[in-house]
Amino acid sequence: MTRVEWLESPLTARAKEIIERYHKSEGQIGLMPFISEQKYNKAIKEMLRIAGIDRVVTVLNPTTRLEEQRPINEVASSHMARRYFIGNLYAKVQDPALISSMTGHSPGSRAFERYRAIHDEIKIPILKIFD
Repeated sequence: MTRVEWLESPLTARAKEIIERYHKSEGQIGLMPFISEQKYNKAIKEMLRIAGIDRVVTVLNPTTRLEEQRPINEVASSHMARRYFIGNLYAKVQDPALISSMTGHSPGSRAFERYRAIHDEIKIPILKIFD
């Protein structure tokens, strides 16, 4: 038996608008049109290229297992976008329970812990409490 868990999260007005647009499409079966993961990742890379986002990042070469420097628009993926979203959201909200509930992570998830980083920018406002 397959267990399906649903993630419920409020949506922005823009997200609701996009869903409504696709909901009215003729012959639409799911919530959004299906696109393969490969095509989705290729589209992400293309969007970054068009936007001129080409900063160099360090990645692990899957064949050699050595670190390489590559433009982000060559290595970006949906998983990278998810990690980036979670990290940026955490930098703004700083409530791991809230963010993990929005992203489908279980409380105390080790994966979630890897997605977020606690930078000095987050610590400074907390220290100002004591000033």
